[in-house]
Amino acid sequence: MKKTPFALLLCLFLLSSLNSLAQNPDELVKKFFNEYETQGATVSLDNLYETNPWVNRNADAIKNLKTQLNGMNEDLVGKLRGRELIVRKTLGESFVLMSYMVKFDRQPIRFTFEFYKPKDKWILFAFLFDDNLDDELEEAAKIHMLKKLNDN
Repeated sequence: MKKTPFALLLCLFLLSSLNSLAQNPDELVKKFFNEYETQGATVSLDNLYETNPWVNRNADAIKNLKTQLNGMNEDLVGKLRGRELIVRKTLGESFVLMSYMVKFDRQPIRFTFEFYKPKDKWILFAFLFDDNLDDELEEAAKIHMLKKLNDN
């Protein structure tokens, strides 16, 4: 009988340790993608936004985001085939932006995560996704070509 409180304390300690391990942006993104692949958009977004105590102020926007992300199913974009980091930018030591190309059969989708560390824990500041990668790449190529022409 005396082992029960010890076992409970041990479990609580292990859970808090696991939670603290996931308190850096890289681990939060890794956890998001693992949950997205295995449990779907709703669970992965719920757990991602759980890091931010201010999330209740944007409940409608987050609900809309979940609906949109859930709409990107296999019928629309095909199977998920992996992800690649496109860019990682930091502002000081307390703000990080990470953008990933998420590879589906039909097309790539960009997932952008912004994390902020106001005190001692990282929180999700923003999550966005879009399918404008090809448009931006084409536009960048045009600007690059113009620069080359002007240099000659």
